[in-house]
Amino acid sequence: MSRDRDHALPESPSRRLLLKGAAAAGALAAVPALPGVAQAATPTRPPKPAPFVNPLVRNRADPHINRHKDGYYYFTATAPEYDRIILRRSRTLNGLGTADESVIWRAHPTGNMGAHIWAPELHRIGGKWYIYFASAPAEDVWAIRIWVLENAHPNPFKGTWVEKGQVKTAWETFSLDATTFTHRGKRYLAWAQHEPGMDNNTGIFLSEMANPWTLKGPQVRLSTPEYDWERIGFKVNEGPYVIKRNGRIFMTYSASATDFNYCMGLLTADADSHLLDAMSWTKSPTPVFTSNDTTKQYGPGHNCFTVAEDGRTDVLVYHARQYKEINGDPLNDPNRHTRIQKLGWKPDGTPDFGIPVADTVKAGD
Repeated sequence: MSRDRDHALPESPSRRLLLKGAAAAGALAAVPALPGVAQAATPTRPPKPAPFVNPLVRNRADPHINRHKDGYYYFTATAPEYDRIILRRSRTLNGLGTADESVIWRAHPTGNMGAHIWAPELHRIGGKWYIYFASAPAEDVWAIRIWVLENAHPNPFKGTWVEKGQVKTAWETFSLDATTFTHRGKRYLAWAQHEPGMDNNTGIFLSEMANPWTLKGPQVRLSTPEYDWERIGFKVNEGPYVIKRNGRIFMTYSASATDFNYCMGLLTADADSHLLDAMSWTKSPTPVFTSNDTTKQYGPGHNCFTVAEDGRTDVLVYHARQYKEINGDPLNDPNRHTRIQKLGWKPDGTPDFGIPVADTVKAGD
């Protein structure tokens, strides 16, 4: 989900017209009161967002938050058991932390979509809900591919989630972390995949879409792990996500192993450029968001973006752990928690990620 300004909830048209008409008449006070009708006062700014609570949602990695026009924030993420897709919603960001959680789909006991249910994202496309996620056959748990669910009901907690199948890419290789966005009337899919013949685990790819579950045209590699900070433990670029601002398209991604070395990189393209030309994209030579010993947040990554309740404040959503050392495989450690913080902007119009903020809630709270 790329998050444009049109995701902000619009002011009621009737209220806008009332205020406009009243101003033209000279003063709102001149509008006679009508029995049983609330009178508009003076225009007010949306309330300032409440201080964010962190961790927002415990034991939920690869978070995705979609602020829909119905006024709800919808949340999904990877459950540490890797066996289901969950969904929450709340009128506020902080409310997601205590919102009821529903299981809207479970892994198959055998065959495709039977293991490693990873990184779901919830998108509203053409009047339907879609979930993109990664999974593998129950009998071949590392043969991970991208799959799609569809729900025609206006409420994603209701209706039926239909399995639309696998997103077919150019190769039948390890692929995951799909996200979708639109630009200039075209819909794109960005994802991570292992390209045959490449000395890496995964790179970042982009393709135009024919429909929400089918690619069309070429798939273009935008990034491959080339810097040292992208190749610690594993040679990984994964988890792409897009935000459009200031005449540019920014695509974040995550790099290296999923321990404290996990970090975020950034690709940038001009909004007027041809997005399927890899030369349109420039890559930051240094990570833009990393572990921090002062705030004690480790392995920040697999992010998305949303907007605060005021409709203006950009918000960075990501996961991180509260400790550096892990016993055993990091994928078996369940304590990657969802976190949120304000996303800043530098004078040159590029995002200012800052550092992962310290906890506001203690583990025992």
